[in-house]
Amino acid sequence: QVQLVESGGGLVQAGGSLRLSCAASGSNFSRNAMGWYRQAPGKQRVLVAAVTGGGSTTYAVSVRGRFTITKDNAKNTVYLQMNSLKPEDTAVYYCAAGDRLWPPRDLWGQGTQVTVSS
Repeated sequence: QVQLVESGGGLVQAGGSLRLSCAASGSNFSRNAMGWYRQAPGKQRVLVAAVTGGGSTTYAVSVRGRFTITKDNAKNTVYLQMNSLKPEDTAVYYCAAGDRLWPPRDLWGQGTQVTVSS
C-alpha cells in the first residue's frame, strides 16, 4: 500500500522554526515530484512548496526566503524546513506526491498541524 506519512508539526512561537518530514512507503518516489500544501481554517488548500524528481523547486511567494523544501531520495522522504514562522503560517500541512500532475497531488498524506503563536 502506497502512503505518505507526515511528522514534525506542533506549536511554536512566532519567529521560531519547525521541520516537517514526509516519508513515502510502498513505492519508490525518487523520480516523483513531492510537495507541501497547507490549509488554514475556512480557507482552501494551497501549495507551499514543491520539488520535481530532478530537484527543481518552487515556492509560494508568502514563504520564499523562509521555507526550504528538500528531498532525500535514498530515504524516500521530503522535508520542509520552516524558519521565521509567523502566525499566518498556522494551518494543517499536507504532503503530496505524484508523477502525473504539477504541482504534485496524486497522493496525499493525512496532514500535520502547525500552530504559530504570536
